[in-house]
Parts: sequence; C-alpha cells; structure tokens
Amino acid sequence: MSQLLRVQNFTVSSDGIAAGENQSFESPFGLDHGEMLEWAGATASWPNRTEPGGSRGLDDYFTRDFAHNIGAEIMGRNKFGPQRGPWADHEWLGWWGDEPPFHTPVFVMTHYERPSFTLGDTTFHFVDGDPATVLEQAKKAADGKDVRLGGGVTTVKEFLDADLVDTLHVVVSPVTFGNGLRLWGSPDELLDRFHFDVVPSPSGVTHHLFWRK
Repeated sequence: MSQLLRVQNFTVSSDGIAAGENQSFESPFGLDHGEMLEWAGATASWPNRTEPGGSRGLDDYFTRDFAHNIGAEIMGRNKFGPQRGPWADHEWLGWWGDEPPFHTPVFVMTHYERPSFTLGDTTFHFVDGDPATVLEQAKKAADGKDVRLGGGVTTVKEFLDADLVDTLHVVVSPVTFGNGLRLWGSPDELLDRFHFDVVPSPSGVTHHLFWRK
C-alpha cells in the first residue's frame, strides 16, 4: 500500500483565509482564530480537553482521526514559530511546550537549518529543500505510514502546486476575515485533480473532502 500525503483538519474562514499576515509570538495565526477553531475544541476527543464532556459525532470523528496512521509531519517554518531569517534563539522550541501534539518526526521547511531536537516523542528536523525532496525524507521517516502536511497555508499551497497532495480535508468555518493568507478563492479550483465531497456539520462548520482522481 502506497504512503499518502494527507492534509487533515485544516481550517479556513468562509472566505478561504487560514491565517493573517502579522504573525507574532502572541498571535501564532496572525489573527483571532479562536472562533474559527471552536469546532475542534468542542469535541470529546480534543487532546487539550481538561474537563469531561465534549461533543460526539462528525466533528469528533475528524478530531479523533487526526493521528490515525500518521508516521511523520511536514510543516512550514511559520507554523513552527514567528522568527524570520537566521535562527536568533535556539532556546525557544516551538509553540507546544514539552509535549508537542505530533508524536512523530516533524520536518520543518526552512532556508536556515539548525540541529534537530526531541521533545517527548516528537523530533523536529529543520530541512532546506523543495517539496518533493522534503516529502521523500518524511516518507522514509514515517516507516510505511502516511505523512501529514500540517501547514501553514503557504506550505499547503506549495505542495498543492507541486501536485503532491493525495487527500485534503478542509474545514470551512462560518466566520469571515476579509484579509489574510488565503488557501483558495473557491474549492472549485482543485476539481481538475481531486474528487470532492461536502459534508455539513451540526456545529456550523462544513467539512470539504478531496481525494486524488
């Protein structure tokens, strides 16, 4: 069975925006993303849940499925952190604390390499390469499992442009930002390469599912 490159639970606004342009340490998404991501945080399977409860059903299924058969992750540098240019601070190790949620090797795409490090059961590797080269590295590290393309939006678009994405799950939230980094103008832009289905959720979000033709 071939390894897949999968985008999962990637959430955008109703106008296709996934992040703002003014990312900072205090604002990892560059905009107020709380309402956009409420669908996941409300589920019973949300990994950061500190109290019992939470919703079951469709949203919970996708939250629970996030780590299924994933052996490695690829992310862009801006998802790892807000620094630009040469690494000025090797002491800061990402947004996620001592136990990052990935639990796999993670390949961070950057033009400024730095030594790998491990937190919990997640090892971050910093690699300078084109999408196809980085995907090859990630597939080797995934040990036969699939690779998740975690974002951000610029990185997802790079891999789509290189025609390397096999499945894409995009959650469209009923919020509008107007300005920011846009995944698409319309999901129809992908229909030349992907089958497409839309599944509305009682929470108000709509799950957009794409799989390669």
